[in-house]
Amino acid sequence: MTALREKGIEISLPSGVRGRKFDDASHGLSHCMKAVDFIIELNDRILFVEIKDPEHSGVAKESREDFVRRFQVGEIDRDLARKYRDTFLYEWAAERLGKPVHYLVLVAISALDAAMLLARTDALKRELPFDGPSSGTWTRRFADGCMVFNLAAWNEYMTEFRVRRS
Repeated sequence: MTALREKGIEISLPSGVRGRKFDDASHGLSHCMKAVDFIIELNDRILFVEIKDPEHSGVAKESREDFVRRFQVGEIDRDLARKYRDTFLYEWAAERLGKPVHYLVLVAISALDAAMLLARTDALKRELPFDGPSSGTWTRRFADGCMVFNLAAWNEYMTEFRVRRS
């Protein structure tokens, strides 16, 4: 079993599933493009995974509280959407997007309840143009799914990709 690690969070991948760290210097465009933390390829879809862990990231308490406040009121949504868009563009240009893409955001804030997760998921979906313009000129979907999780919700819904603190 392979594991992907980011800021004290570990995602276990089942045997045969390929995943890679994307948000590092290896993609060569970090000076102009944002990136999701991981890309996981399954037989039927690709997962872009972003992890935010303000409660255990080693930053000052005021910064953690500020992140939580900004997240809860939607100030982080644009940044999360840009990470998806830039990663999508990068992977599209590399001809690695032959499957539907789903965006999963894991926000390790213990105080997030189901209503807040749903609200943040809906807000993020509005930031991503899933189907393109209303004119219908796009023939492909830009995103096929999006969901925001806390640790408990991730482990409840993403049972084959368990997360834990490392």
